[in-house]
Amino acid sequence: MDEAEQLCDRLVIMDRGRIVAEGSPRQLIARHSTPEVLELRLTDAARMDLRQRLDGVAGRVEELPDRVQIYTANAEQALQHVHAAGVKPESALVRRSTLEDVFLGITGHSLIEDRTGN
Repeated sequence: MDEAEQLCDRLVIMDRGRIVAEGSPRQLIARHSTPEVLELRLTDAARMDLRQRLDGVAGRVEELPDRVQIYTANAEQALQHVHAAGVKPESALVRRSTLEDVFLGITGHSLIEDRTGN
């Protein structure tokens, strides 16, 4: 996905043989994601408490097996809100949205997810 974002002028995203989105990488990100993502690695206890403390901060929250991704316009501000709410992540990463975030948001599953459930 990183190479596609760098090299392609126009893309289509397909899910289960059906085109679900198309456009330039920038258009797809602007249309289907937020400008920034805050990735948190949390203990199980902190993870359970997090969602209710993110009221008004996140456009979307994705809980993955190894991390929580918070989609927001300003990830630094979201991180400050997380700390102010008393949530203490084991680690935090602020990054810009990517095509993989778009794919996850549109299809509901990651690129490497095994769809058979194994």
